[in-house]
Parts: sequence; C-alpha cells; structure tokens
Amino acid sequence: MQNTLLCLGCGYTARALAPTLLARGWRVIGTAREAADVPGVEMIIWPGQDIPLTGVTHILSSIGPNAKGDPVLAHLWDEIATVAPDLAWVGYLSTTAVYGDRRGDWVDETTPIAPTSERGTWRAEAEAQWQQVPDLPLHIFRLAGIYGPGRGPFAKLMAGTARRIVKPGQVS
Repeated sequence: MQNTLLCLGCGYTARALAPTLLARGWRVIGTAREAADVPGVEMIIWPGQDIPLTGVTHILSSIGPNAKGDPVLAHLWDEIATVAPDLAWVGYLSTTAVYGDRRGDWVDETTPIAPTSERGTWRAEAEAQWQQVPDLPLHIFRLAGIYGPGRGPFAKLMAGTARRIVKPGQVS
C-alpha cells in the first residue's frame, strides 16, 4: 500500500514537508480554503469538497480551532474514528500557548497545561478532542513558532513588522 498523507490545512509546514515525501513515492493530499496550486499535491477546497479518507495512511492537521472547537473534528469525527485503527500516524500541530504564562519558568513536555489566553484554551480543548478519538495514533506537536525563509525575526525586522516583547525574566 502506498503511503498517503492527508494535510488538513496545507499551509507552510505541510508545503515544506510535501516535496520530501513526494520524492519518496508518497501520495500527498492537501486542503485549503480556496484554490491553491501546490506542486505534486492533490489539493481539495475545504470546507466545500469531500475529504477522501480511503487509502489515507497518515494525517497532519494544522487547522486552528475556534470558540466552537476543532473544525476538523466537528465535521469529520465519525470518518476519522472509523479509519483510526488503520492509520499509521496522525500529527496535530498545536502551540506552546497551552502552557500559559509561566513567568519565565522553563517548560517541557512534562509541564502541565494551564492556558491563560483564549487561543491557548482553544488549542488545549482541541488537543483533548483529538485525544478522545479511539485508537488514533496521535502525536501532538506544541510549536512555539514556525520559522523558515521570510518568516523569522530578521525577516520581520527587515519588513518592518517585528514586534518587541519586553517582559522581565522572559527567555525566548
């Protein structure tokens, strides 16, 4: 069986990953809110078109939650739960905002989540929703930021969009 990755939210991370997988013979399917041309990736407009889960072996979800919860699970819970035992891997891109304001203290994977922002609360709730899908081989990635060409602090400085964060004892 051919490995097939479904990228729910074919944004920066999925577009960076796709060429590596395609070169290794993977099939890659991606979703976007509007038509997008991503070389080698079978793009689906979603919401709108059906999401084909038949034959999918891996899922990467980067679609952010809102006050109503995770939109992927709101629409696809039954379908994902049905194929969960057959999936090799599911990745959910979350955020370090689920840890809340630790006032400069160190945070690692063993730190209990305690969000202090609306965004962090939504992500913590979405993580819990994904964890409730039975038999799902889930890996949650809590990202502090996604950097790459044109996305780092120096690029923001050059573009005039950099923000200064001044907090005594803040380590970044």
